[in-house]
Amino acid sequence: MIPLVGTVQELEIVREEADQVVAEVEAATGTSLKLSIGTMIELPRAALTAGQIAEAAEFFSFGTNDLTQTVWGFSRDDVEASFFTAYLEKGIFGVSPFETIDRDGVGSLVELAAKAGRETRPDLKLGVCGEHGGDPESVHFFHEVGLDYVSCSPFRIPVARLEAGRAASVAQGSDHR
Repeated sequence: MIPLVGTVQELEIVREEADQVVAEVEAATGTSLKLSIGTMIELPRAALTAGQIAEAAEFFSFGTNDLTQTVWGFSRDDVEASFFTAYLEKGIFGVSPFETIDRDGVGSLVELAAKAGRETRPDLKLGVCGEHGGDPESVHFFHEVGLDYVSCSPFRIPVARLEAGRAASVAQGSDHR
């Protein structure tokens, strides 16, 4: 997974280097490696140009924490240590966008990138990496926009699995909440 890609050209250059390393390892070990090369979508520009980036990526993993920071223009550590509590108290935010995906902003970029990526490469694997992957509301959103998987910290795995199952069940027409 190649992080912080902003253009397809960046990914193409790094992918070429990665492919060379894979070939060298295969030659040195006499084994065939089956692996996918993709990118973490964590910059707004990457989300907006996802159709182009998908030309060189076999998967996207949405880094929603970094995407949230770059969309909102603030550091999570800085805001949580200073003014964010006041924003919550004043109703500027109903919930922290670092806890539950901001559907209108960050979520729109995830949805746009997922759609554009799959238009370019229909078999593109899509997932999310980070704490949003263990948040029930966010997991349902990711299912709605067509992501294939969520990844989160170990203590959030039981919730993520439960909510992924619920999201799939709701999508199939049986709501077992």
